[in-house]
Amino acid sequence: MTQAKSISLSKFTETVQAAVKVAIQKHPKFNMELPSAIEFGYLIRGVPIPDPLVAKVTLAEAEAFANEVATQIVTVQPEVLPEARIAGAQGHGVVYAAGHHVICGIPPVSDPHFMRQ
Repeated sequence: MTQAKSISLSKFTETVQAAVKVAIQKHPKFNMELPSAIEFGYLIRGVPIPDPLVAKVTLAEAEAFANEVATQIVTVQPEVLPEARIAGAQGHGVVYAAGHHVICGIPPVSDPHFMRQ
């Protein structure tokens, strides 16, 4: 059985914020405030995209944004997404959309993780 890993929630939050900042610079249509929260309730770990932006971007643009966020996260904190590191994959982002609710981020891990402060 795989050992559970412990990940610092505060470090992960800082990593996500830095990743989103770089992604915003590379994808200016996603001009939004840095996230203060991270969604864990879906089949994705990510940041919600504000409704006014959802109306202005294409799915391809959302995927490119999510890939940039994922690349930045894996570069800074590879233990968060070990599958990407093992596969050598960069830009392993995902987009979750239900109605006008869109989240861009990274997929859930297959190994158990515990978030700590």
